[in-house]
Amino acid sequence: MARLLVLYATPPDPAAFDQHYADIHIPLAKKLPGLQKFDISTGPINSPAGPAAFHAIATLTFADMPSLLATLSSPEGQAAAADAQTLMAPGSQLLFFDTKEV
Repeated sequence: MARLLVLYATPPDPAAFDQHYADIHIPLAKKLPGLQKFDISTGPINSPAGPAAFHAIATLTFADMPSLLATLSSPEGQAAAADAQTLMAPGSQLLFFDTKEV
């Protein structure tokens, strides 16, 4: 498996972020070819050290890294990526992982 993890830093207007994410971004993400699973974790997001600087964390799962990378270059992937850029406040992160069950 391969996972795309998106750590969304706390935006200037969290309510506007949540509305845009629910109404626009989730429908775009659900159209990604090869997407096996998509979940979103929302605040308050905490760590053992206290509140984290993230408002939301999205996890997208694909069969493997080639599938994930192919998705990103697809028209649907390009549309979702462009929209994500409008949501990503400074400090947001985009991470790619090869994942194995143990």
